[in-house]
Amino acid sequence: MAFVKPVTRRLPDGRWANVLPFHISFEGLEKNIICRDDQDCDLLVKTLALCARRKNVIIIIYAVVSNHAHVAVLARSYKEALAFAEEVKRVYSMHFRRKYGEIKALKGTNVNVQILDNDWYLRNALAYIPRNAFDNGAEIIADYKWTGFRAYFKKEKPAGILRKVADMSEKEWRQIFHTGDDLSNTTWLVNPNDELEPISFCDKEYLEQAFNGDEAFFYKSVGMVNVPEMTQKLVVSPRKMKTDAEFMKDLESVSDRWFHSSVRCLSSDQQARLLPYIFRTNKTSVAQMSRALGMEKDAIRKLLNLNRSS
Repeated sequence: MAFVKPVTRRLPDGRWANVLPFHISFEGLEKNIICRDDQDCDLLVKTLALCARRKNVIIIIYAVVSNHAHVAVLARSYKEALAFAEEVKRVYSMHFRRKYGEIKALKGTNVNVQILDNDWYLRNALAYIPRNAFDNGAEIIADYKWTGFRAYFKKEKPAGILRKVADMSEKEWRQIFHTGDDLSNTTWLVNPNDELEPISFCDKEYLEQAFNGDEAFFYKSVGMVNVPEMTQKLVVSPRKMKTDAEFMKDLESVSDRWFHSSVRCLSSDQQARLLPYIFRTNKTSVAQMSRALGMEKDAIRKLLNLNRSS
């Protein structure tokens, strides 16, 4: 059954808008441990929630481990999803600097943003994200605290006494969230350890609809996702320059999916729609796009608002 990916949601600023799903990875690589203890993991989760609120995006699901993090969000555009990702990196970098005195510790952390533009890609990304718990030695994903996994398909309330963040004082917000933001209109809940409960800030409805409301379908997808393949597609490929043959193959796939047509048969309007998406989801060049699309370089630069040195 196909899942309609664009949906209408009420954004954190109160406005209703059409939004699309994006996957974002924050990769510290082997040399950067971005979460050195549970306190760091807790703060990074809270940073995701805070920055989503600031940048007007909605979190679907997330996973935070020692040297990387993944999050799927609903945003109006790639630009807004990227702005959220950059804000997370900025805010968490300040925490790192205060706690460890390391000014450039996150300088090598890559941020990749990709739109999830078909059902296969979407479902595999949503299943792949919580599986990252295994990278921190978890034996059972549901028992790992730093993912949104436990928010979905649950009939019962989270265990323990939960507190509403909206009912807290500004002093408590500063102490628990390390922020001066006004959190009085949030739906967030914290458990007795002052950890954010994912069910209170993740879009439970979107993920469950993506799996047709079928809990077994979701769990099966989590168990069977091809991790190396998704790592390649979501983390490695966006920063790797492809050969012309590889690039052309991907381009043809997108063209067929969007327009049921070969790239070389696209109209100028279709090229104009396709070009920005290809540019932001691939590491490519004007020259390569010109070869693949059969367009003049200056026409590509004009459409992408690039200067001649690009």
